Amino acid sequence: MKGEAPSPEIWIFGYGSLVWRPAFEFVESRPAWIEGWGRRFWQGSTDHRGVPGAPGRVVTLVAEAGQRCWGRAYRVEPKSEVSVMAGLDRRERGGYRREEVEVHLEDEAERSVRGLLYRAVPGNPNYLGDCPLPEVAAQVRRARGPSGSNLEYVRELAAALRDLGVRDDPVLALEVELGRAPS
Repeated sequence: MKGEAPSPEIWIFGYGSLVWRPAFEFVESRPAWIEGWGRRFWQGSTDHRGVPGAPGRVVTLVAEAGQRCWGRAYRVEPKSEVSVMAGLDRRERGGYRREEVEVHLEDEAERSVRGLLYRAVPGNPNYLGDCPLPEVAAQVRRARGPSGSNLEYVRELAAALRDLGVRDDPVLALEVELGRAPS
C-alpha cells in the first residue's frame, strides 16, 4: 500500500540439514556465520533421522565463546514468510525452538542481518547431550527415520560444509569416526 514502510527482510540461518536441503522457497542464499556458537550432535531425532526408541543424532548449537559457526543464510520474500515459517516450525518440531540472532553474510559488504534459526536446548524431550565419539558414531550408524539414514545426514552436512570451505572439527571428527569399521 502507498505510504507503508517496506516489510523487513526475513533471513533464515541454517547450520544442519538446512545447509544442504532447505526445502523451502527463498530468493537469495549466502554463506554465513554466527558468532559465539559451536555445532554439536547433541540432539536426538525421532521424527527425521531416527524413530522413537532409536533416535538419530542431529546438530544443535551450544554457546562457545570465540567460535564461529558457519552455515547458509536464506532470504525469504515477505509474502512467503507465513508459509515458510509454518513449514519450518513443522520440520523443526522435535525439540527445536525458533530464536533471533545476528547473522553475518559472506558477501562484498560483509554485512550482518537479523535472522532466525532453530536451536535445540537442554531439557527438551529429545535432547541427548554429549557422549564419547565412538558412542555417537555407533548411534548414527544404526539410526534411520522417515527422512533417511542418520549416516546420510552426517555425510551430507560434512560435504556441504566442505563446499563452503568450512572446517568444522566436531563434524569432521564424526565423519572420520564413521569411516572406521564398526566395532
